[in-house]
Amino acid sequence: MNHWLMKSELDVYPYAQLVADGQTHWDGVRNYQARNMMRDAMKTGDLVLFYHSNTKPPHVAGVARVVRDGYPDFTSWDSDGKYFDEKSTPENPRWFMVDIEPLKELPMVSLHEMKENPNLEGMPLLQRGQRLSVQPVSPEHFDEVLRMANLERSDVA
Repeated sequence: MNHWLMKSELDVYPYAQLVADGQTHWDGVRNYQARNMMRDAMKTGDLVLFYHSNTKPPHVAGVARVVRDGYPDFTSWDSDGKYFDEKSTPENPRWFMVDIEPLKELPMVSLHEMKENPNLEGMPLLQRGQRLSVQPVSPEHFDEVLRMANLERSDVA
């Protein structure tokens, strides 16, 4: 099993909306490195730290699980949609997405708190210049974020 962090802006798609929806497809990713992770590495059953970015403070808001492996992002074919890409077609898709479901809302674990935690040294989120909306998380870092929320893996999975 792999572990991931997926970023969403609080005013675009908050964790509470994922809970209300029960499941969603993670569309609109337009970075090749993030696309490759969703297409090739994210698998059903993988755990996800759901991160609210571009808010004060940025923070991990919950845990989700991948419920469908990567598949073509059909929003790239909608010429009226905000994620349209004329070079992506059903025959030759350029972009991919996964489906996730909520598992557990967390007490806020802020970016500042994570930066202050020496046990999270090396976590991609905390690297200077790291802006990917989808990024890998080591099992150790995943468990440490849960500990910061006073939870254990058995509380969320």
